[in-house]
Amino acid sequence: MEIKRDVYLHKLINARQNGFIKVITGPRRCGKSYLLTTLFHNHLLSEGVDENHIIEVELEDRTNIELRNPDVLLAYVKSRIVDRQLYYVILDEVQKVDEFVDVLNSLLHIKNADVYVTGSNSHFLSTDIATEFRGRDHQIRIYPLTFSEYYSAVGGDKSDAWKDYFTFGGLPLVLSFATDAERADYLRKLFQTVYMADILERYKIKNDKELRELVNIMASSIGSPSNPTKIANTFRSVENSNITSQTIDKYLSYLQDAFIIRKAERYDVKGRKYIGTLSKYYFEDLGIRNALLNFRQQEENHIMENVIYNELCMRGYQVDVGQLEIRKRTDDGKQERIRLEVDFVVNHASQRYYIQSALAILNKEKEEQELQSLVNINDSFKKIVVVNGNIKPWRNEKGILFIGLMDFLLDKTSLEY
Repeated sequence: MEIKRDVYLHKLINARQNGFIKVITGPRRCGKSYLLTTLFHNHLLSEGVDENHIIEVELEDRTNIELRNPDVLLAYVKSRIVDRQLYYVILDEVQKVDEFVDVLNSLLHIKNADVYVTGSNSHFLSTDIATEFRGRDHQIRIYPLTFSEYYSAVGGDKSDAWKDYFTFGGLPLVLSFATDAERADYLRKLFQTVYMADILERYKIKNDKELRELVNIMASSIGSPSNPTKIANTFRSVENSNITSQTIDKYLSYLQDAFIIRKAERYDVKGRKYIGTLSKYYFEDLGIRNALLNFRQQEENHIMENVIYNELCMRGYQVDVGQLEIRKRTDDGKQERIRLEVDFVVNHASQRYYIQSALAILNKEKEEQELQSLVNINDSFKKIVVVNGNIKPWRNEKGILFIGLMDFLLDKTSLEY
C-alpha cells in the first residue's frame, strides 16, 4: 500500500540545492525513512536523475555497519562522487554514525552534494540540531498521517475510516495489520520498546514509575487546562507522591522533545498577550494515547479537538488556546467577571482564525453555548465552528462560519470558505 505524503515531498523538492542539510524530524515510525528512501528517491528517478547520482545509506541496516565509522562513511560518499554533476546524499538514521555532526558539516563542503538525513528522537532532537548545526540545517517536520492522508490510503465509508483513525491513530504501519487486536498490540509495544526506551536512554532515568504515570495522566486529560503545579497536586492526592512541579516540568519537556505530546500556550484574546498559567497538551498520535489507556476513555469530543489541533499544526499554523474575560450583569444588578474559552487561536503571518470544536449542535441552547466566546471577540478575523458530521458550510447572522468535520479535514482550503 502506497501512502502519499505530498505535503512533505513538495517541501523536499522545494528545498533541493538550497545549500543546507535537509533534516527530517518527527515522531518515531511516522514515515521519515519512507519519505526519503522511497517517495523522494522515486521522484528523483522520475525527473531523470541517474540512479548512480543518488547515494543512499540505510545506517540501521547491519550490512552497512562499517559505514557507521565517520571516516569510512565520508570516504565512501566521496568515492561515489566521480563527476561534477549533482549528487543526492541520503543518510537514514544518521545518529548511528559516531561524530555524525562532523560528518555532515564535512559533506557541506562538497559543492555538488545535496544532503538529506533522518535520525531517531533519542539522539537527534530538533533542539540538538539547532545547537549543533548553527543555522546550516533546513528542518522538515513530519507528522503522523493526517485523516486526509489516512483516508486516501484506506478509502471506503468516511464514518468507518474516521472511527478507525481516532481509535488507532495515524502511524503508517497501523494500516498493515489486519485486525484491531494486532493494531492495539503494535501500538502498546511501540510505546514501551521505542518511545519510552528513547527517553529513558537519553536522560538516563533509572526510576521510571513517575514518568510512566505522568504519561497516563496526560493521556487521560487531553485538552484540559493544566500546568506542572496542578499535575504535582494530582500526584500528591491520587498517588501519594511527593514529586515536585520542577520534576514534572522537566518530564513534560522530555515528552515534548520525543514528539509524544505538544503544548498549546494560553493566549488572552482581548489583552493580546500570553498568559503564563494553565496550558493545554495534545498527543501527536492518538493511537499511542489510546493504547496507553488500553483503549478506554474514548471521548470523541476530546479526541476530535486533538485531531483538529494536530491538523492545524501540520498545515503550518501557530496554534494557541484562547481565553477572554467578559463582564455579565447578575439578576441582582451586580456585575461578575466570566472567563470564556476559545478552543484555538490560529495564526499564520497576517492571518488569524478563531476556531471552536463542537461534537454536535443539537439545539439553539447548545449553539449559543458554543458561540458565546466567539461573539464576544470584537475584531474582524474569521470565526469558525467545526462540527462533527457532514454538514454543508454555512454562516449564521453574525457571520460565524460552520464547517463539517469531514470538510475541514479533507479540504486544506476549508478555512477560506
